[in-house]
Amino acid sequence: MVATRHAAPILVASNRGPVSYTLTENGELTSRRGGGGLVSGLSAIGPDAGAVWVCAALSDGDRAAVSRGVAEDGSRMIAVDPPVFEAAYNGIANSVLWFVHHMLYQTPLEPVFDEDFRTQWDAYRAYNAAFADALAEEAAEGAAVLVQDYHLSLVPAMLRARRPDLRVGHFSHTPWAPPDYFRLLPDDIAEELLAGILGADRAAFLTRRWADAFAAACVAVLGATLSPDGLEVTWRGRTTRLGVHGLGADGDFLRERAGRPDVAAQMEGLRAETGADRKLIVRVDRTELSKNIVRGLLAYRQLLAEHPEWRERVVHVAFAYPSRQDLEIYRDYTAEVSRVATEINAEFGTLSWTPVLLKVDDDFPRSLAAYRLADVALVNPIRDGMNLVAKEVPVVSDNGVALVLSREAGAFAELADDAITVNPYDIRATAAALLEGLTLAPEERADRTKRLAEAATALPPSKWFLDQLEALRG
Repeated sequence: MVATRHAAPILVASNRGPVSYTLTENGELTSRRGGGGLVSGLSAIGPDAGAVWVCAALSDGDRAAVSRGVAEDGSRMIAVDPPVFEAAYNGIANSVLWFVHHMLYQTPLEPVFDEDFRTQWDAYRAYNAAFADALAEEAAEGAAVLVQDYHLSLVPAMLRARRPDLRVGHFSHTPWAPPDYFRLLPDDIAEELLAGILGADRAAFLTRRWADAFAAACVAVLGATLSPDGLEVTWRGRTTRLGVHGLGADGDFLRERAGRPDVAAQMEGLRAETGADRKLIVRVDRTELSKNIVRGLLAYRQLLAEHPEWRERVVHVAFAYPSRQDLEIYRDYTAEVSRVATEINAEFGTLSWTPVLLKVDDDFPRSLAAYRLADVALVNPIRDGMNLVAKEVPVVSDNGVALVLSREAGAFAELADDAITVNPYDIRATAAALLEGLTLAPEERADRTKRLAEAATALPPSKWFLDQLEALRG
């Protein structure tokens, strides 16, 4: 057994950590603390719990902090060699596993699992091993370890081999591919991934649909057996319990943040750009391939073409923040979003009306301003583990919002009854859903928004985290 360093009773492992470092021009380090569900959740256990967050050094500043021995209390950064990190993170996690789980491949041409892929897989394995080593060093006897997401799918089995005394959980923030699609992966890789997660005592997912897909893959690929309730997978004499925890919006934080003066100023600015009396169809996304921004724009174009009475009366506010621009396919997709928006403006725009207001620079106060002003929120991903935007907009909406929601979003499981649901590939149906949202009666809009907000905040980040911790320890 590896000797412990800090004897932490609770550990979290994720690619991105709670703190990032930046090198100034004179070589000094500055730190910035991030947000998100994990940060909120871990803070819920209190500062005296002795928890440690193990994460990767992602930037030059992070790596400098590691080399200088700089660390925030309760965190440990791992400085993986940049080429290994690049191959593991972009080569495998973002270009293979993300594509598999979101079913994004154009299969006549991709994927191609050649020798370059095998080299990248070795890097992914090494990256996971570095996390397993660090967790084994930091953990107290019998500690609870919560491993996060597809970047670290191999860690549970690796960690169990190093520290069989630990209670290990894995949480998938993405969807899980159905067995037939998952088996695009080479057989040995598919087996290694599943075996990696089955090294955990508990594997958790955002919806029952994703948990069932994982279980089905275990049966199809490994020959594992399932319990009658479908929530226990047994393979090679070990049983892994499956759990479902649908991460909700942090209502208290969102309402407080949305009420600040900078958000009010952004609301004034948006109204000046769109026109005070126009209806707003709002989307806020990263230009992630799975978010389906282009089809959303095409549906809006069809709405304007088929219903000219809505011209000059509505603006599509599309905040599409660039994502993963170090990958060519993402750069191309971002350019396509811009191209289609420009075409719509050229086709329908007038001197006094710009049909699409596209913003590509990330601005959280402006996003909250759009949330508050939205008459219709468009959330139409091809496939999404959850999608918190669908949950956040109703929470802060000023006058009620109609939510047009893809049935392929994880949030559909909780919000379907009060959303206008769509097949994300169907342009005609999405255009019709936008029209329905624009014409929804005020009373029904208000009632739906209230119920959406209640469902959206049912499992806030702190409770989401603590529920997982309690289930793992139990």
